[in-house]
Amino acid sequence: MSARVEVEKQVVGEIERGFVAFVGVTGEDTEANVAKVGQKILGLRIFDDPDGKFNFSLKDVSGSVLLISNFTLCGDARKGNRPSFTAAARPEVANPLFESLATLLSSQGIPVQKGVFGADMRVFVENDGPVTMILDF
Repeated sequence: MSARVEVEKQVVGEIERGFVAFVGVTGEDTEANVAKVGQKILGLRIFDDPDGKFNFSLKDVSGSVLLISNFTLCGDARKGNRPSFTAAARPEVANPLFESLATLLSSQGIPVQKGVFGADMRVFVENDGPVTMILDF
């Protein structure tokens, strides 16, 4: 698994083995949500052991995290053909929580790379498995 993110054709973040976390922050999210998500990312065992079973965490495999802010994850497309993003937190609320997640992971010894908050980004992901999880707190 590897991934990178580009802004204006310049690589701003890149990892080899680890997680790509697309982070959508809602208006109801708090530091408590950040702590839960961070602890889940740290402890989630989705990397194969020698027997091919999900037994290893990020720390076990010396993995990294690529964090991508993505308000469209908060979109609601249940009505009409254009999604509503009213559940997404305003940038002045979302960005500090996004940065808090990066700080929490870094403080636990996880190498963290990030996209640029609010930027138009191109994200390239080579997914292993593919293994994809939704963590909603």
